Amino acid sequence: MKISCNDEDVQKAASAINDGAVIVFPTDTVYGLGCNPYNHDSVLSLYEIKKREKTKPFPVLGYSKEELEKIAEFSPLEEKIAEKFWPGAITLILKVKDQEIQKSLSLGEKIAVRVPNNKCALALLKECKLLVGTSANISETKPFNDPKECSENLIGYDLFIDGGIISSKGESTIVEIENNDVKILRKGSISEEMIKELN
Repeated sequence: MKISCNDEDVQKAASAINDGAVIVFPTDTVYGLGCNPYNHDSVLSLYEIKKREKTKPFPVLGYSKEELEKIAEFSPLEEKIAEKFWPGAITLILKVKDQEIQKSLSLGEKIAVRVPNNKCALALLKECKLLVGTSANISETKPFNDPKECSENLIGYDLFIDGGIISSKGESTIVEIENNDVKILRKGSISEEMIKELN
């Protein structure tokens, strides 16, 4: 079922997520596939839809850094990066501190988190606070910017929030800090130089 980004539909999507639904929604980079990160059954459905190996944990999107601080620990440098680039296309790998989310997402010690810079995604996150946020595609295939292409190539989700075509500069940059060293795990639209300037 396709819905739009208006307030009423966002409320509808938020309540479906709370009931265990898996949804497709627009982000600032590509169309995303998401669910309640505390619902282990919904998380398993995401793995099925994406045909993704269960050894690869999913990232979590938050409405704000304050929401993400409830589930993960930020070092001073990670704080700086988050304050400079969020909402935006940077994913941080942090130490997880919420044991419930650690269990439902089958995480080790770390969790990947981000605040997306997209009005529709943020409206949804304002209601849900946290969402699993992975690209809405089959693993190892290209992600989608076009809602029509995305809905034609993906099956198994419950709701599709159509936010139109996303004009994106590419996927988010994935960053991990070890001993105050910046490690880029995936190159994206925010460059290593921009991040290292903060250190």
